[in-house]
Amino acid sequence: MPPKAANLSAEETANATNAATTKLLADAQRTFGDTAKRLEKTLQDGIEQIRAQSRVYADSAGEHIEEASRYASERIRERPLAATGAALGVGVLIGLLLASGRR
Repeated sequence: MPPKAANLSAEETANATNAATTKLLADAQRTFGDTAKRLEKTLQDGIEQIRAQSRVYADSAGEHIEEASRYASERIRERPLAATGAALGVGVLIGLLLASGRR
């Protein structure tokens, strides 16, 4: 007995090919859609995790800045003349560095 495909006409073969192609395209679109949704969810989860971590780091940095500010204020109150001299020295040093760049 000859194979069934051999008995099909050219039109029937074209119709079968079109049906198979349409099914493959629909499956591919569904697969791409599902993959895009999973990728979007993964990215959103990653972004949320980064936001949570950055909040922790920002809070920690804020605490360190406040602590450094308190420390500097205490030291300045203890020795105001030394602090003024240090500030003056830093200002002169910066001025010299900026002036040497213009020559």
